[in-house]
Amino acid sequence: MRAVVQRVKSASVEVNGTIVSSIGRGLVCLIGVKDTDEQKDADYICKKILKARAFSSTESRGWDQDVVSINGEVLLVSQFTLYGRFKKPRPDFSKAMPPQQAKEFYQQFVEKVRTEYVPEQVKDGIFGAMMDVQLINDGPVTFIFDSETD
Repeated sequence: MRAVVQRVKSASVEVNGTIVSSIGRGLVCLIGVKDTDEQKDADYICKKILKARAFSSTESRGWDQDVVSINGEVLLVSQFTLYGRFKKPRPDFSKAMPPQQAKEFYQQFVEKVRTEYVPEQVKDGIFGAMMDVQLINDGPVTFIFDSETD
């Protein structure tokens, strides 16, 4: 499982001209699910997202606070293209989990993050939809978490 995590001042997801989710200060997390992912991979990525010290307190210059400690929000966005490979000019997504299985796995992941944090602070897009993701980077600060290679 992979997550591209960006610290943001705000972000939103729009589908067919309608905003389906939005957050203030927090993290936007693009989530890719691999064909071999299991619950332990979801647990690992969940912990990384919620415990990553991506923020600084006002009295510190260091990276000393996570999204939980700042009461930030989390916007999860499914993105199978994180497992795309370019062996030829056309991308190959064979390492991504098949759509129906991935949808269930991703939805369980969203629920896990909500359970581990505050449900109202965790938003998501619409699985499988063409989404317009807008965000205002804070930094920019971007991290990549991978349950297989970290």
